[in-house]
Amino acid sequence: MTVARAATDPSRVYLMCPPEHFGVEYTINPWMDPQQPVDAELALKQWQCLRETLTGLGHEVQVLPPRPGLPDMVYAANGAFTVDGTAYGARFAHPQRAAEAGAHREFYQELGWRYVRPTETNEGEGDFAYLPTAYGGTILAGYGFRTDPDAHRRVQETLGRPVVSLRLVDPLFYHLDTALAVLDDENVAYYPAAFSPASQRVLRQLFPDALLASRADALAFGLNLVSDGRHVVLNDAASAMAAKLAAAGYQPVPVEFTELHKGGGSVKCCVAELRG
Repeated sequence: MTVARAATDPSRVYLMCPPEHFGVEYTINPWMDPQQPVDAELALKQWQCLRETLTGLGHEVQVLPPRPGLPDMVYAANGAFTVDGTAYGARFAHPQRAAEAGAHREFYQELGWRYVRPTETNEGEGDFAYLPTAYGGTILAGYGFRTDPDAHRRVQETLGRPVVSLRLVDPLFYHLDTALAVLDDENVAYYPAAFSPASQRVLRQLFPDALLASRADALAFGLNLVSDGRHVVLNDAASAMAAKLAAAGYQPVPVEFTELHKGGGSVKCCVAELRG
């Protein structure tokens, strides 16, 4: 019998950046094809729908102003990783996105948060995920494509939380948030084959009750989701993943996200959580 899950933190604060300058103008991940046209009007409409979905669930959404010349700035999750009012900033792997880091730094400084400038390459919540109550607060950290594993050590020292390093091995799942999702404060969903055999073993040991995704689920960006512990907002193309979430007791909330998918991201890529 499926038991409905109660939200562990019903009201959350998120950061999003409108896709006013979004377009696929270069290729820095396997999903990007500049020859594939992007419907800018539809991209903005889908982004607005996602924002309204989150606010409709009772969450607050703050907006990071977009900047010309930074088409990937819409993927706001990549700009920093936050815990307890400290933002560990991003240092992007590709020069096309480097200037985004400054925009995020200014946002957190204006917010009055402690901002830590990184010395190692990392892409914020793209490769860092947080489980507030698992083992007293645990950070899962991906590496292999975009984030230097030395950044994991720095994050642990900066934020005072244990960091579990997980190696990504499939270029299609170049960020942790394409291969693993935090569902509630203690549990995750993930696609095993996106990780090295040793990392798979670590995940099995830490999360024996994890929801396992198929390759089809992951290719549909079904793990690039936002969950408040009960409601799970995800790409409507990931219908099989939505069914698995419902069977596990969560409430899937599908949203159309075809255009921003063309840049190699989906729901989670566009949403950073502000943990003050």
